[in-house]
Amino acid sequence: MPVRREEVRELVSRYSGLTVGVLGSHSAEEVAVAAKSAGLRTVVVCQKGREGLYARHDRFLFDHVIVLDRFADMVEEHVQEKLRELNTVFIPNRSFTVYVGWRNIEEKLYIPLYGNRFMLKTEERNLPRNQYWLLEKAGVKIPKIFKSPDEIDRLVIVKVRQKRKPLERAFFTACSPEEYWAKAERLIKDDVIAEEDLKQAVIEEFVLGPRFNANYHAWALRDVFSEFDFLGFDDRRQVNLHGLLNLPARDQLELDIPVKNEEIGHYGVTMRESKKPMVYEAAERFLKTCRAEYPPGLIGPFALQGAVAYDPEDPEGRRLAFYVFDVSPRVPGSPCLGPTSPEMRRLTLKYSAMLRDFGLARIESALDLTMLELLYARKHGRLAEVVT
Repeated sequence: MPVRREEVRELVSRYSGLTVGVLGSHSAEEVAVAAKSAGLRTVVVCQKGREGLYARHDRFLFDHVIVLDRFADMVEEHVQEKLRELNTVFIPNRSFTVYVGWRNIEEKLYIPLYGNRFMLKTEERNLPRNQYWLLEKAGVKIPKIFKSPDEIDRLVIVKVRQKRKPLERAFFTACSPEEYWAKAERLIKDDVIAEEDLKQAVIEEFVLGPRFNANYHAWALRDVFSEFDFLGFDDRRQVNLHGLLNLPARDQLELDIPVKNEEIGHYGVTMRESKKPMVYEAAERFLKTCRAEYPPGLIGPFALQGAVAYDPEDPEGRRLAFYVFDVSPRVPGSPCLGPTSPEMRRLTLKYSAMLRDFGLARIESALDLTMLELLYARKHGRLAEVVT
């Protein structure tokens, strides 16, 4: 039976303090730096063998470190009781959804989340009412999706889960059914993907344009803040793709190795001001649909990952459009955003009065907005309104 929001609200109403919790992976450092900078206490939940960064090198960022045999053990009652004793509000990231499991989060985890716990499963591309369904319902432009390899009649990108790293996906391109099967069979032979996972692969039209991962923050207390704020853009660095792209084309063609797209880092990018309205419009449409389909809608950081290309519906071939091919309904995990996005200075000006009230100087990270809403909610007795 799903965790009811009323239960979480009643639980958080009994809190005597506030500790920010995060899973020890993905974006834990970014969350902890923002929380500590805001004067909040922190707790990190780690898996044995993966705790070194947080328990040793970053120990100063965490007031409490909980080490478990498996991340999924977080749902054990003694672990939950410890987190509740610490007055924990948990910040979801992708590792949290994958390793703890969206079903466990929805049905067994009685810890308040800053975010919508029922939207985390929308990243699972083979479930109903997922991110693609939401984007289409919202009227956000998305690439054409092909239901079968036999339908391929143009350049497509195929996204399939990696066999040994379920958090990561393998990508390959194809222009025909024949090329699809040739590349897929090679990846199966090289043990990069599993045949069973290939059946669940997403096949979508390749968008010929530069990538822009648009990052936002959706506010729970819209009467105090606004509907959302735009935070800036980033793009990813991937292994081994970007190593191959560093080679001349002649050398790339001579290599006989499978291409992988495992994310290893991020870098900031900017967009011409005259084109930014289209990323605001995409967010407005998406958030409206999320509130209707998954009330109370998105809460906290999220991202629409896409690319900008010429709109084929424009007869003159001049209009640009923002095509979204992935959604992150939680912390996107792009720590480069703070130091590289010009939006941080704008947001500092926008919230300067509130920042002063809490003794804060400026917005320096996407997660600073999360902490700002938590601080405001705690001060004004509205913490129950920002958690699910």
